[in-house]
Amino acid sequence: MNLTHIAAPDGVAPGSGYTHVVVGTGTLVALSGQVALDADGHVVGAGDPEAQARQTFGNLRRCLAAAGATFDDVVKFTYYVTDVAHLPAVRTVRDEHVDTKRPPASTAVQVAALFHPDLLLEVEALALLPAAGR
Repeated sequence: MNLTHIAAPDGVAPGSGYTHVVVGTGTLVALSGQVALDADGHVVGAGDPEAQARQTFGNLRRCLAAAGATFDDVVKFTYYVTDVAHLPAVRTVRDEHVDTKRPPASTAVQVAALFHPDLLLEVEALALLPAAGR
């Protein structure tokens, strides 16, 4: 698939670890926010942002695979964290899954709480699959 990454549009400061604009054509895949729950619905890594990020990105990988996609197809992540101090741990895990030379567009938001008190982050994603017949 042909994606164009525009890291720093004219007049916009370059981002650190994300791309401001990703352009492409194809089939949109929208993933609901994923959290650090295992297949049985139990929280993984209570109190440990890196362990939760690993479980969350594992869940994202499984959801992408269900749509026939991979992390290479992700054009946008949205991170919801209960403390922005968790972002370095999240980025460490994210960097194991994405091309850090062409990272997806990203937004990070600190929230007061998630739906379970032991959860520290939630990540949603948009991916773009090649158009049929290409």
